[in-house]
Amino acid sequence: MTVRHVAVWIDHKEAKIFHVVTEGFDVTQVKAPHHHVTRKADEQGTHAGSERYFHDVASALKDAEEILLVGPSSAKLDFFRHVHKHDHALEAKILGIETLDHPTDGQLVAYVRHYFYAKDQMLGLVP
Repeated sequence: MTVRHVAVWIDHKEAKIFHVVTEGFDVTQVKAPHHHVTRKADEQGTHAGSERYFHDVASALKDAEEILLVGPSSAKLDFFRHVHKHDHALEAKILGIETLDHPTDGQLVAYVRHYFYAKDQMLGLVP
């Protein structure tokens, strides 16, 4: 089932994938494997196991048409770099990357609806 608007709230511990539709939303979680971050790895944005984790997140997004990446840390940018390197079709679906701390599910869904409504309105897809 293709979902038009999807948001991914991601950090280095978990990703919450929000499939947002007019009448509600569904949330899917992808947990990162236990990882050990060394000082050198932390400085470089490299986390043990992140390739597999990012691959799992990308797989969960295969039915999305438009994606907004959000999160509090560098994980959203690390994920985007992974997608750029490994999944060009998914990269084209990522329309924005925003920094958001730790909103509630309701706050995030409201943010996503506002974000995509403004975009859809500019494209003439909504009145």
